[in-house]
Amino acid sequence: MPKGNLSAPASRQAGTGRKEDEWRPYENRHIAKTVHCMEKTNQAFRLIVVRRPYQPRLFGEEEIDLKERYKVIATNLDFESEEVVKWYDARGEYSENRIKELKIGFSMERMPSSYFKANAVFFRIGVLAYNLFRMFQLNILPKEYKKHQIKTIRWKLYNIAGRIVYHSRKIFLKVRNYAYSIFKEIRHKTWIFCCDSS
Repeated sequence: MPKGNLSAPASRQAGTGRKEDEWRPYENRHIAKTVHCMEKTNQAFRLIVVRRPYQPRLFGEEEIDLKERYKVIATNLDFESEEVVKWYDARGEYSENRIKELKIGFSMERMPSSYFKANAVFFRIGVLAYNLFRMFQLNILPKEYKKHQIKTIRWKLYNIAGRIVYHSRKIFLKVRNYAYSIFKEIRHKTWIFCCDSS
């Protein structure tokens, strides 16, 4: 169930176009429902519009002439509107953050080809890379890295300067002292994880 990818004006219109008696109170906001059809299609779907009071941020936000803010949820579920909002609040935001990280963190915003099958392969490779990263992050990385996005992990961990040294028929990676303990811990946890998994 995706959140509606409507522009801000379209979301506002979906909200402001409702009569006051169409809104039902739900927790600290109000909800209403409507039906929407995208351009160039005759497939309609249900929109649940969530209205909440507008609370301006303390600093750095322009004045906006709004008394309410609107969020639109597009759904094909047969639940009551309140159940859909509850489900979305519990799962949707988390899922959207993961999808956003997949798209932005792994450069999946645009597909490279005009061929569907080529794009499907590209996307599957991206999802595989994302899943491997999440497995590495949750099972191997130190605790302070567990909530970071891939961009931060790249900056803090992958971009550490090092030098490859060949000595006595062995290959060494020389890094600064602060990074050595992190890499040692990662190496040890990786070994344990691989042994436990087999």
